[in-house]
Amino acid sequence: VSPAIALAFLPFIVTLLIRYRHYLLLLYRAVLVVWLRDRLTGTSREQRAFQYVLAHAIPGDPHHILRTFDQWCYHCEHLSCVGPDKGRIVERVLLERAPLRVLELGTYCGYGTVLLAQGLPPGARLYTIEGDPRHAAVAEKVIRLAGFSEQTVELIVGPSEEVIPRLREKHGLMNANLVFMDHWKRCYLRDLRLLESHQLLAEGATILADNVLFPGAPHFLQYAKTCGKYHCKVHRANLEYFRAIPDGIAELRYTGTH
Repeated sequence: VSPAIALAFLPFIVTLLIRYRHYLLLLYRAVLVVWLRDRLTGTSREQRAFQYVLAHAIPGDPHHILRTFDQWCYHCEHLSCVGPDKGRIVERVLLERAPLRVLELGTYCGYGTVLLAQGLPPGARLYTIEGDPRHAAVAEKVIRLAGFSEQTVELIVGPSEEVIPRLREKHGLMNANLVFMDHWKRCYLRDLRLLESHQLLAEGATILADNVLFPGAPHFLQYAKTCGKYHCKVHRANLEYFRAIPDGIAELRYTGTH
């Protein structure tokens, strides 16, 4: 490539770098830094985050544990948790709905689980599903460190498409008043339809789905808006720990009509 052609493309490249600088920073922090530290330390970022929480958080204090996670994510390494900004949306919905039976899809490292559990009304129970046994092992420690027993929070390890059909028979969940989705975005629609087909959504149930704008869940949103079974709205916010990247949480109210 001649220098003249390279110079001609230079303004275009600079414009792209400026426009997408926040996404490039996310790529650097969430992928490249993590890849390097995984190999240097021999541990996963989830394990490193837990060690930080264990060293700095107050056991039995869910709020402090969440804030310690936030400090880690802002200043050390990025974790794909719901985060404090969108977390306030979840907390508000929990307060309004006061659900007695809550289902979480995607426990990950336990951040969302602790957020949900601390907002439960008395006598409520949370079922949380995690497909990766390594993440589940970290989450189990985080949940118990926060002070929640197995009677309040049940962690179920396995692929969501296999666990959901067995929730009633094996785990005693007749139906859920609130569902929080924060697992693989491509699985949102599949798992929503599984919940419908197995009649695991209570009348008037609320479904919250994170990251519907980034990375995005367009098929899930289209279905929710057009199938006639839900009242749907999207709470616009920012990506966890990256305020310059737009994101949002979808809130669905199940009507059960067609």
